[in-house]
Amino acid sequence: MSSKKGGARKLADGGKVVAENRRARHDYEILETFEAGLVLLGTEVKSLREGRANIAEAYVSPEGGELWLINADIPEYRFGNINNHEPRRKRKLLMHKREIKRLTDEVSRKGMAIVPLKMYFNGKGLVKLLIGLAKGRKKHDKREAIKKRDWQRQKERLLRMTR
Repeated sequence: MSSKKGGARKLADGGKVVAENRRARHDYEILETFEAGLVLLGTEVKSLREGRANIAEAYVSPEGGELWLINADIPEYRFGNINNHEPRRKRKLLMHKREIKRLTDEVSRKGMAIVPLKMYFNGKGLVKLLIGLAKGRKKHDKREAIKKRDWQRQKERLLRMTR
């Protein structure tokens, strides 16, 4: 992990995490994950390289046979000029057509949601977005998930103590 503020975490393949939506795993049950590319402007990439992004309130919407990332906040690049980007603009996701069709069908038929989980640079230096096909959790489901997670932590702690 990086110690500087605004920095990004390193990934195993040499990339680095820019933004993570930790709340999504609490509010939704993630059934399947997909990796998508993003159509970005130059100043957006420069801002992301500084580790500045927020996808906590973002969501993915299927429109016209394409997937769009909506409400993701990539702040303006500090040294950008009048051609700087709009911080919360819609951004197109790049995926295979059959994956887009499958995700669109799941969302329309079963009432699922497509949630952005993590934005990162891969090993080649390209910006990727990890999205999840998710099903919303009710309040009692959230409580149950917390209990299960706490129990797993307790078990691991006990196992470490016995060794």
